[in-house]
Amino acid sequence: MPPEIEAIAEQVFIALADPTRRAILAALASEGPATATDLSDRLPITRQAIAKHLALLAEVGLVTAEPGERRRVRYRLCSAPMQVAQQFLAALARDWDGPLDALKDHLDRSARGPATTPSQETQKEHG
Repeated sequence: MPPEIEAIAEQVFIALADPTRRAILAALASEGPATATDLSDRLPITRQAIAKHLALLAEVGLVTAEPGERRRVRYRLCSAPMQVAQQFLAALARDWDGPLDALKDHLDRSARGPATTPSQETQKEHG
């Protein structure tokens, strides 16, 4: 995995770790672009706190700031960094799928007990 993809994914995961930032992103996803004031009306957090969270989300690239009427800045979702994080997770999943499937098969075989051969079964029947 290229280091720049890992760096972007890391920043996305850091941003998404905070429940307030996730709520802001969810509000923008469901209701479209909004100002910090609009978001503070919808969420139980002050406009100043939302502005700080929006600044971090903008720095990561998850939102873009657009000039609006009367010098109000509207924030819009940007999916590109999220897509990079999804690619990172997909690559991790590919790396783990084979070994995890092999482990599952091994554990399934172990849970069934030792394998018996047809000659062992015949000996049990005639023994």
